[in-house]
Amino acid sequence: MSSNKTRVGANTIAANKLMDQFDGHHSVWLFGYGSLIYKADFPFIERRPASIANWTRRFWQGSHDHRGTEAAPGRVATIVPADGAVCHGMAYLVAPEVFVHLDYREKNGYLRLTTAIAFEEGGQVEGLVYIATDDNEAFLGAASELDIAHHIARSSGPSGPNSEYLIHLAMALRELGKDDPHVFAIEEHLAQLAASDASDMKTV
Repeated sequence: MSSNKTRVGANTIAANKLMDQFDGHHSVWLFGYGSLIYKADFPFIERRPASIANWTRRFWQGSHDHRGTEAAPGRVATIVPADGAVCHGMAYLVAPEVFVHLDYREKNGYLRLTTAIAFEEGGQVEGLVYIATDDNEAFLGAASELDIAHHIARSSGPSGPNSEYLIHLAMALRELGKDDPHVFAIEEHLAQLAASDASDMKTV
């Protein structure tokens, strides 16, 4: 990480309120690639499978408020630039007032950024996506899928076990018919760790 970057605070609510790309619009498309795929705890006008280009999903962001704690953050998904990659997820058409809730939900390092969203059935729109970039204070950085699985297996927060987040995301991607080697490798390691723990319990 470049040392001359301006660090993004862990709480991004105030910064997101200043983003005015879609001021005056009656509705905005939002792209979700993590828990937003399977947990739509907000009103939406329309929902469509979609993707964004040149980004890839990675469990490199820390979670101090949902799937971990300040002392022991969990690991959750963000997206990182990757030329030629396609990140699949779900797009939601929402009213602007929904961002009051979403900014709070995504406050732990995520900023609203504009992106081109491509719909599965065809067509493209300009919309928003929450991204936790590598200059935010909660960013944990790259690690092997095995190390990430170990981290996730021992993490939990107010929203529940970190493993639950990963498993639900993997299930949601399968329901969309999409492959994600990074997510599915972590899921496999988690299953192996759980099986090993269960075996150890039987021998005690």
